[in-house]
Amino acid sequence: MNQHRLHCRTNATFRRISKPSIAERLSHLVPPSNQDTANRSLYLSLRILQLLMLSVLLFTGGPAPAEEGVDSKRNANTVLLDANGVKNLRIQTVEVEERAFETTIFAIGRIEEIPGNRSVLSSRIAGRAVAVNAFVGDHVKEGDILVNVESRQPGNPPPTVPLKANRSGLIIASHVRIGEPVAPDAELLDISDRSEMWAVAKIPEKVAARVEMGAEARIHVPALGDVPILAKLQRYGIAADRQAGTVEGIFQISNSEGRLQPGMRAEFSIITSRRSDVMAVPRTAIQGDPAARVVYVRDFELPHAFVRVPVQLGEQNDQYIEIIRGLFPGDEVVTRGSYSLGFAGGGTSISLKEALDASHGHEHNDDGSEMTESQKTEESDEHGHGGDATIHRGLVIYSLVVSILLVVFMQRTRTLRNRES
Repeated sequence: MNQHRLHCRTNATFRRISKPSIAERLSHLVPPSNQDTANRSLYLSLRILQLLMLSVLLFTGGPAPAEEGVDSKRNANTVLLDANGVKNLRIQTVEVEERAFETTIFAIGRIEEIPGNRSVLSSRIAGRAVAVNAFVGDHVKEGDILVNVESRQPGNPPPTVPLKANRSGLIIASHVRIGEPVAPDAELLDISDRSEMWAVAKIPEKVAARVEMGAEARIHVPALGDVPILAKLQRYGIAADRQAGTVEGIFQISNSEGRLQPGMRAEFSIITSRRSDVMAVPRTAIQGDPAARVVYVRDFELPHAFVRVPVQLGEQNDQYIEIIRGLFPGDEVVTRGSYSLGFAGGGTSISLKEALDASHGHEHNDDGSEMTESQKTEESDEHGHGGDATIHRGLVIYSLVVSILLVVFMQRTRTLRNRES
């Protein structure tokens, strides 16, 4: 799999600038036919001089520089870290795979109480509150005695009537104090059952038609962290918001821990369709300019190395982004720490060449490509016999130039003799 991915990324081996063939060089040695013999000889001499000089440049200047290939790009796009660097950046990766991909609609909204889950405590008789056993913020159970009311009936002491909670829930408002008079039409305590809540989404009208009754949604409440709450659409609101251009979609969610409170902000990812076998990565893996998105892929040869890979994106939802081009199944992309990798690696003490040499046990070029036998020989000559090679090359050039000058001089002399005769 790794070799296949490497082959796909390289696409071809390095191409080098080709040397001109002898036929191409000799094609320029034919002199104009309309000139005399002397000029033709001089023309031929100059062409020979040109060919010899080009030959010197081609055969003494070494191999032509390589075009910018995949290995040189790999060198520029590889971030090398050590074990401490990986820990400091808290690098985490996931393996790329094909998955079921959900198309979603984004909406914002709020958490609200369910209207039918709120009740009040009141007295059926007139009297005076002589005991109050519950206060705002207390959780009570159905049947608990919350207030004792002393009636106005005669007696010493007058008879009292206990007022019990008519449901379990949270005391959210209190309107009674000890010693206050109590009337049958007065509300004493407000009790709210918040074991379940409504999450009300403001769905844009232009996409509301795509949201069917019973549609699933992932609801993120920022105050509670990143864990989503799964719920289904129960009903729509009774009126649209003209100014915002939205309609209300109501989702009922559990609040068994009591952490949800009315008014909390909620973010909705409402699922409208699903596709299977879609290559997608977590949203946190995508970095770079909006016009040139990239991901960082763990190098499959070098430890603690990550390669910057351009990608083409497709659809996205609240969790994943579709990858159309750039990755292969089995690649390990960086999720946590991917943003920091864009600024890391500049001060590393190890180069790509050194890392590959240590990993593979043989030499590589600075751009990461494997060193050929001719390159090894040339490097050895430069380090072991660099001075002798330079002197030898200079003598060759000097000999060629002197030979060319002799040829030109002899040709010119012959031309003059022909003219005299």
